[in-house]
Order: sequence, then C-alpha cells, then structure tokens
Amino acid sequence: MTGFHDVRFPDAIARGAIGGPEFSTDVIAVASGYEQRNVNWSAARAKFDISTGIRTREQMAEVIAFFRARRGRAYGFRFRDWNDFEATGEALASTADPLVWQLRKQYASGPSSEQRTITKPGSGTVVVRVDGDPVAVTVDHLTGLVTFSTAPVAQPYADFAFDVPVRFDTDHLPVTAVAYHIQQVSSIQLVELRV
Repeated sequence: MTGFHDVRFPDAIARGAIGGPEFSTDVIAVASGYEQRNVNWSAARAKFDISTGIRTREQMAEVIAFFRARRGRAYGFRFRDWNDFEATGEALASTADPLVWQLRKQYASGPSSEQRTITKPGSGTVVVRVDGDPVAVTVDHLTGLVTFSTAPVAQPYADFAFDVPVRFDTDHLPVTAVAYHIQQVSSIQLVELRV
C-alpha cells in the first residue's frame, strides 16, 4: 500500500475512541410507500472519532505529533479497534498460490455473513493450525498473507489479533486551548483504508 506508515496510533487514546463499521446504502421511497434499497459497498468500512479518547494535555500533544508525522490525510497507519481486534479459529482464504493464504475474519448472523480480509495482523499474534495442530508459517504483517513451506493438506485456521489500516479524514486539526491543561477538539475522524 502506498502512503502507509507501519506504526500504530497510541493505544491509550484509541481505547476511548468511538466508531465501528459503516455501510453505504441508498434508500429510495416510491409514491406507494414501498422502498428500494441499493447497496453501494459489498463490505463495511470502519470509521472512528478519536477526539473522545483525548483526556490530557500530554495525549493532545501526542495526537498533534502523530497527525503532523502522517501529514494529515497523506499517510495511513495502524489503529486498534478495541471493540473488534481478535479472531479465533478463523478459516484462511486460499489464493492462486497453494502455499499462500489470506487471513480473514467472518461475521455471521443467521443465514448471512461478511468475510473481512485482514491485512494488518499484530506482530507475533498469528497462530495457524492444520487439523488442530500448530504449524510453522511466515506471516506478512503488512498484507495478512500467510505462507506455508508445503501446501496444507486440510483447511488451515488461525487465531490472531489485528489492527485496522486507517488514515485521518482531515488535513486540519482544529484544537482550541481553553486553559493550559484543557484543550477542546470537536472531532477527529479516521476512516478505514481499503487494501
């Protein structure tokens, strides 16, 4: 991914952020009262507001430094969504190469499900199993691709922690210094990057 810094947004601030998955759906109501719904995105895209996680002057300084280092919207980075950052027993997705598999997470409810491609697994968190036994693999922490030395004989599964690739959704950081230890910021939005 071009324009991506492989650094994670500060965890202490991320824990206080609000946000989650977002879809894009057009709803058109016709004269009879019925409606037509057009789904624009096949997969969710996460959106977060980190301003709610800033509690101290030091944290505000950390956000300003992080924002400047990413040059606003110019560079993406890792963000830990503390409401959804772990996966257990998830089936890996096959690729054209029988030695290379993709990490993913399934969200199922009733007859429907969404397969989320995981591209930013946490370093040292990926445990891959074939037939219930752990196997040695190489994990690319920038793509979520898992490489086996020999093709697995059965469906591989993995446990892992992961981050969300995001970017700031603004090039301006509107901070008001109310007092020495009190800053106000209305909103600092982050949006998930599609990889």
